[in-house]
Amino acid sequence: MTISDTRARRTSAAPVELDVSGMTCAACAGRVERALNKLDGVTASVNYATERAIITGLPDSEVPTAIRQVENAGYGAHLRDGSDDAWSARATEVRISSLRRRLAVSALLTVPLMDITIVLALVPGWRFPGWEWVCVLMALPIVTWAAWPFHRATLRNLRHGAVSMDTLVSLGIAASFGWAILTLLLGFGTTEAAGYWLGFGVTPAGADSIYLDVAAGMTTFQLAGRYFETRSRRKAGDVLGALNALAATHVRVVRDGVEAIEPATALRIGDIFVVLPGEIIPADGTVRAGTAAVDASMMTGEPVPVPVGPGASVTGGTISTDGRLEVTTTSVGANTQLAQMAALTEQAQARKARVQNLVDRIVTWFVPAVITLAIIVTVAWTLTGTPFAQAFGIGISVLIIACPCALGLATPTALMVGIGRAATLGILIKGHDALEASGTITTVVLDKTGTLTTGRMTVETATAFGIPEHELWRLAASVEQGSEHAIARAIQDAARAHVTDLHSLEDFTALPGLGATARIAGSTLLIGNADLLREHDIDLTPAATALADAHEQGHTVALVARDGHLIGLLALADTIKPGAADAISALRAQDLTTVLLTGDSPAAGARIAAELGIERVHAGVAPAQKADVVRELQAAGEKVAMVGDGINDAVALATADLGLALVSGTDIALKAADIILVRDDLHVIPDAIAISRKTLRTIRTNLGWAFGYNIAAIPIAAAGLLNPLIAAAAMSLSSVLVVYNSLRIQRVRSTETGSVR
Repeated sequence: MTISDTRARRTSAAPVELDVSGMTCAACAGRVERALNKLDGVTASVNYATERAIITGLPDSEVPTAIRQVENAGYGAHLRDGSDDAWSARATEVRISSLRRRLAVSALLTVPLMDITIVLALVPGWRFPGWEWVCVLMALPIVTWAAWPFHRATLRNLRHGAVSMDTLVSLGIAASFGWAILTLLLGFGTTEAAGYWLGFGVTPAGADSIYLDVAAGMTTFQLAGRYFETRSRRKAGDVLGALNALAATHVRVVRDGVEAIEPATALRIGDIFVVLPGEIIPADGTVRAGTAAVDASMMTGEPVPVPVGPGASVTGGTISTDGRLEVTTTSVGANTQLAQMAALTEQAQARKARVQNLVDRIVTWFVPAVITLAIIVTVAWTLTGTPFAQAFGIGISVLIIACPCALGLATPTALMVGIGRAATLGILIKGHDALEASGTITTVVLDKTGTLTTGRMTVETATAFGIPEHELWRLAASVEQGSEHAIARAIQDAARAHVTDLHSLEDFTALPGLGATARIAGSTLLIGNADLLREHDIDLTPAATALADAHEQGHTVALVARDGHLIGLLALADTIKPGAADAISALRAQDLTTVLLTGDSPAAGARIAAELGIERVHAGVAPAQKADVVRELQAAGEKVAMVGDGINDAVALATADLGLALVSGTDIALKAADIILVRDDLHVIPDAIAISRKTLRTIRTNLGWAFGYNIAAIPIAAAGLLNPLIAAAAMSLSSVLVVYNSLRIQRVRSTETGSVR
């Protein structure tokens, strides 16, 4: 096999996902990523927040090689097969339990240790022989066992010639404790330095310099920050877990007329299963018997259960609230809508935004730079005549305060929460590009048929000429009995409200593009457009006014003639979806310009636009020209979001800066879109824009805080204005604040009920 053959084989391989354990900061993620990218023909992306690696160009046979590569870098790896999250969930729980135990022990020992240290330093008369060694014994389990996660990560990284955030923490703890021991053994501590740190700027006489309280306090603060950060990150990923939890584990399958409970994995396409009230529908299917109200709120965000009956489609993961259903399976396993939603959400959460690549590069050199800076600051303060113990403390403050953990969490945590929250609102965001694009959108282009309208025709008005109106309905519906056309079905549906009995048909003939003809009770009837009647020399003068009105309003017209004479006119229109006007209003409230794009006549487009409050209309646009309209808007300086559902929208969806496709649309449209709108409610369009913008704003806020924190804190620490304990607490708090800010995205609600912005 040639080199080119090998490269082609790798390029065609499906992406491989690995769960990665042992990462404690963004620098760790960068190290794993570099290790994987050393494999020939492989491109890897490692996300610290999701603890996941996505590898492209790696054949299945070489997955063990990739896992060894991660392990050689000092971390654990496990092939993610998509069937369960047990491995990563178990690893997270073990880590949280370990941090909780270490934090509890550290806090219980640190509080009395700090009390004893401070009190005895400030009140020399209370000291007792050997009090320093009592403090050492209390501090020893804190700086060894409790702080072991930081030391272990540091040793692992040093074995591979690397440093991380944990290196800074471990060095600070070891340096503080080591200096305290040297002080006691060699007796060269300074009273002034000890008093400065212990008294937060106060310099009492007679204090002895030991940094045990600094080492213990630093450990406790760092453990607290790591513990709450890990818990928050787990909570940030719980939305995806909630999606997966919607799947049923068992199913009532009907085999040979007998119901049997089987594992849901045993279900196959074509099987018939039964759903009782309150049970989860285990797979996608079509109702063959029974009626029920189906609750899809957890998956689509729709608050009101939807009634279903024979012939209706149901989705796995939804709940039958009040009825018994017999369903024929149409999709199982990974092909169900729920599984595809979860898969898309997982993939989107695992990807990295463009800005995250910049952050990763910064973190890579930031840690060595901080260590160097801490040494320089210590030496500089010593050279100015400052007691070494105090200069040493200033260097430790710089070492601790500069940890850029918040910087590494700023982007991936917000992406993870935002994409997960969107999924619960019935919005599938394929990746970070969609979120980044949403922040610049100025114009929303909406397809008409199937997007703003139902795509189903309804009769708006009926006008009879020379016969009773009910007879017009009877004759028109009788002819349309033989047709499957959408207009024919609309006329039959409308006629049921006026007549109950229809005439028998003879010699029915469908005339494509024109209408239909038939014989009823010895008379010849025509129903169709004006061209059909003109071909038969039928006078349209009686309908002139009605025709003009119908065309002005953009209605489709069906004319009815009997034995060469015009007897009626039916005006039909596409039905606007419920809530469409409110959804358009919500888009305008977001300062977005709305544009209607349709292949219908200008009159039809203008009517829909006027009813919905859409500002601009492009009508009579051929499918191939829809993308041209999007390009024209972009050329005019507008950032365009395109909403569509059909094959004819696919190119426009791909051309737009942001493509949104309704899940009811074609596969081609769904593949071309950046965001898939699952919920059958047009409020989902402004919701998608709102949550994307909220996520983007959160990322910017997080990055602003993280960068600002480091830029402001390092000079303050270097100036000797920060106690090492305060520095440790501030560094831990910064990471927790970033994660908490990201979790606020979960408060976003549908625009139908009012969103939190």
